Amino acid sequence: MKFITWNIDSLNATLTSDSARALLSREVMKTIIDLDPDVLAIQETKLPRTGPSKKHDQLLKDLFPDYTYVWRVSQEPARKSYAGTMFLYKNNLNPVVTYPEIGAPDTMDVEGRMITLEFDTFYLTQVYTPNAGSNLVRLEERQEWDKKYADYLAGLDEKKAVIATGDFNVAHKEIDLAHPNNNRRSAGFTDEERAGFTRLLDKGFTDTFRHIHGDVTGQYSWWNQRVKTSKVNNSGWRIDYWLVSDRLADKVLKSDIIDSGTRQDHTPLLLEIDLDK
Repeated sequence: MKFITWNIDSLNATLTSDSARALLSREVMKTIIDLDPDVLAIQETKLPRTGPSKKHDQLLKDLFPDYTYVWRVSQEPARKSYAGTMFLYKNNLNPVVTYPEIGAPDTMDVEGRMITLEFDTFYLTQVYTPNAGSNLVRLEERQEWDKKYADYLAGLDEKKAVIATGDFNVAHKEIDLAHPNNNRRSAGFTDEERAGFTRLLDKGFTDTFRHIHGDVTGQYSWWNQRVKTSKVNNSGWRIDYWLVSDRLADKVLKSDIIDSGTRQDHTPLLLEIDLDK
């Protein structure tokens, strides 16, 4: 099967805006469509509380005529048009869809951050992990989230194998960002967040990119769009992942970063896996 994940940083803008950035986003979307994934996971949709509008619905059906989609948005008391996730999956698939709450702190459980698809032999779940924030104002809550999320994945893994994806908002190792020494206490590269990700993997999960590519450097999934030269200089971070239960690791055929051209921010990731292997 072929899966793609992408933190889109506003589905509405990608579908409806005519800005230069939106045009670049639509080019990325075309690349994804050409790759013809069985399932596409999207994070940071930033849709309103009512979800996709009629216009969004029609545009999605035009782009993905052979897919069903499910979505989750931020609800009160969380901020409007914040975070949010969506799965698009081919019509021949018939997963059971759940919208997990993990007992996370603050408003994290109602920010639309997780959706899980249950298939006959595995779970496919996506996450948009909370950012620790400017000046690490949400780091304590983030640490609690990491523990709750790891327990959630481990609970799924006890029942069926798990494929987990999304924006995890952490560069796990020094080789996962261009300038580790300058970012020791930056959100996404604190010792606390890195340790949380290590604990998650230690519960029985494999970082498929590292499994396939080893300790290769210079391959990233996010470039700061506020720094105009970040992508030109490849000053990036690898904070988006495809994880699998350890027992699925040898079934992974590809775990690649998709080229998004000059567009900064997140780029999509591809996972190909032979679940019958």
